[in-house]
Amino acid sequence: MKHIFNKGQDSTRPTLLLLHGTGGNELDLLPLAGMIDETASVLSVRGNVLENGMPRFFRRLAEGVFDEEDLIFRTKELNEFLDEASEKYGFDRGNIMALGYSNGANIAASLLFHYKDALKGAILHHPMVPRRGIELPDLAGKSVFIAAGTNDPICPAAESEDLKSLLEKANASVELHWENKGHQLTIEEVQAAASWYRNLIGM
Repeated sequence: MKHIFNKGQDSTRPTLLLLHGTGGNELDLLPLAGMIDETASVLSVRGNVLENGMPRFFRRLAEGVFDEEDLIFRTKELNEFLDEASEKYGFDRGNIMALGYSNGANIAASLLFHYKDALKGAILHHPMVPRRGIELPDLAGKSVFIAAGTNDPICPAAESEDLKSLLEKANASVELHWENKGHQLTIEEVQAAASWYRNLIGM
């Protein structure tokens, strides 16, 4: 997968896995990583799927309707890529924190839904529930921050609440933060995520 890896100054910090939104690329979220933890290593990945020329992490059938078969395949592909990247770059495979927006947040959530050890935690900006009606792995010890919009036209508020509930039922610790700026990725929610992250790792 096309990606950027920037080695951080502190190898004990989580490696930040950056996952862009539809039409973005591996450069988009680099400024956010600096705001969350400027000393951490960063692995920023470009989605392998194109929709009308726009990179995505998996196909969709319509707005808000995921191609489940492709989602499952791409989630496995990304999980295997993380195995390879951790060996290649020498970071701790068990200490990855995903930072995703929109489509990137959805594939990060899908990693949690499908693979118990894929991520240590995740910061999800405007995610949806990746799949319904499946049993999640035991996510005890995993921490998730969800930033959602009360008036998000793409990701209804109920989706974020459902995602929180499903993750909590799987024993993850979840914080849900609300903004009122539609589907925008706002500076306020990034600052809230940074505060949550610092408390989590004891900065």
